[in-house]
Amino acid sequence: MSDSITLPGGDWPTLEPGWVWLCGAGPGDPGLLTLHGLNALRQADVVIYDALVEKTILDWAPEAEHVYAGKRGGKPSAQQRDISLHLVDLARAGKRVLRLKGGDPFVFGRGGEEAQTLVQHGVPIRIIPGISAGIGGLAYAGIPVTHRDVNQSVTFVTGHDQSGEAPSSLNWNAIAQGSQVIVIYMGMKHVQRIADALMAAGRPADEPCAIVCSATTGDQSVLETTLARMTADIAESGLEPPAILCVGRSVLMRQVLDWQAMASGSAPRDLDPLGRGRPAERA
Repeated sequence: MSDSITLPGGDWPTLEPGWVWLCGAGPGDPGLLTLHGLNALRQADVVIYDALVEKTILDWAPEAEHVYAGKRGGKPSAQQRDISLHLVDLARAGKRVLRLKGGDPFVFGRGGEEAQTLVQHGVPIRIIPGISAGIGGLAYAGIPVTHRDVNQSVTFVTGHDQSGEAPSSLNWNAIAQGSQVIVIYMGMKHVQRIADALMAAGRPADEPCAIVCSATTGDQSVLETTLARMTADIAESGLEPPAILCVGRSVLMRQVLDWQAMASGSAPRDLDPLGRGRPAERA
């Protein structure tokens, strides 16, 4: 990445000393960062960034101090309380602070907690949304989270709670029966428990599923499987987090919408994977 990229003309907001902007960096591909995010990087004195932020994005803030505050399951990580209070301290010291988080700061990113802490301590904030991996990551895999022939609902859930265990507060029966497509963040550790819960609630064992690892990056890997085989296939594949899991018939659309494979010269595997028997324009 070059720091010579400039913003188009416009009345861009100013990151003032003593402010903290909480910004989503997108799911991985630096090109998915918003222009407001680029504007923030250009002005920040300090960038506090997470584990899932693509490091080349930081090149757009060459004058800023870069501080890592990532959390990864099973690895030593900064405590959330310390991160939040460090943001307060930097703002009180008159720094122009950018809190850069993977995906969107308010989608399983603890952005709400950090923003609330800042407001409670009298620190002014701005929120800059980002593209969440549960949408953008699946799109890069050729999987639409909504498709008129498949679903009129989609549910986003987290695969683990604050303790690192599968969320006990989730009503898997209601989710399984009420949402045609389910997108699961951070679910690989507990994939068997999740799959068992969904099948016990009535989801078919042969329901299409996909696991998208390192979504939108050069290391992206996609595994297509079924609910019953998901755990075994993940183990056999050797795939590792970060990953997004998708459960639902929209996964079948990858057979016709795997645009990255087609860009490399591969033909679509099935032009009508849902078996509708009519051209898409007549849907």
